[in-house]
Amino acid sequence: MAAAAVTLPSSGTPFAVATTASSSSARRCLLLPSAAPRRALRVVASAATEAPPKPTQPPTSPSGIVLVDPSEAQKVHRLKAVYDQKVVPLITEEFGYTNVHQVPKLEKIVVNCGLGAEAGNSKGLDAAMKDLAMITGQWPVKTKARKSVASFKIREGNTIGIAVTLRGRIMYNFLDRLINLGLPRTMDFLGVNPNSFDGHGNYSLGLRDQGVFPEIPYEVGGKKNGMDVSIVTSAKTDNEAFRLLVLLGMPFSENIKTDVVIRKKRLNRHHFLSKGKGKGGRR
Repeated sequence: MAAAAVTLPSSGTPFAVATTASSSSARRCLLLPSAAPRRALRVVASAATEAPPKPTQPPTSPSGIVLVDPSEAQKVHRLKAVYDQKVVPLITEEFGYTNVHQVPKLEKIVVNCGLGAEAGNSKGLDAAMKDLAMITGQWPVKTKARKSVASFKIREGNTIGIAVTLRGRIMYNFLDRLINLGLPRTMDFLGVNPNSFDGHGNYSLGLRDQGVFPEIPYEVGGKKNGMDVSIVTSAKTDNEAFRLLVLLGMPFSENIKTDVVIRKKRLNRHHFLSKGKGKGGRR
């Protein structure tokens, strides 16, 4: 059997032609390559049309700070795991809860930073927002004045500070770093005040210097910005919220008694009068 090459007009690929000499009239048949299965063709076509996946980059703020990736924010933090595995059974047994929804938990953490005179300076405002974003991992918002105060030179609508509200994994991440990094690095730290509850299960504390966090570089002679941290819980009483924060690792001071309420001395009218015109003085 002799083979010859034939070129089709529609394609430039040569195909083999088989000629049989057994019969009187020579038969010629075109030997085409075997066709691939349809499923294979579809897979190859889909693979060719799909573009290669691009590497995902974490979101950035307007100033270029790398914030927390949304996919990372959904992962369980170690402090959340401690709450689920250790805190919930202990506090349930201690207070005798019958439903898991009665167990107090963290709802949100609000970090507020007042700027004072730096609020009118655009560079100081941008620097403060950048520092707070590096500490919390979330870009803050500007807080506006609700009313005008002439003595403080504040007009309604002026920017007076910045704030950020943390929830979910970012909240547990910030609380973990506050308890284990920020507070221990505070100068002459003897524990936080256990009397700073508001009566509804929420706790507030203040920091005079943001430099206790390792993200903020130490500057000699630089201005130190403080911030207020408000921890909002679902506890109905301060005792439950206090026990929740203790089990999470909040270092409360043992020198301050929780059953003693510090009250300010009530001032009478004669305290505001000038010398010699008060109670028992000359008239």
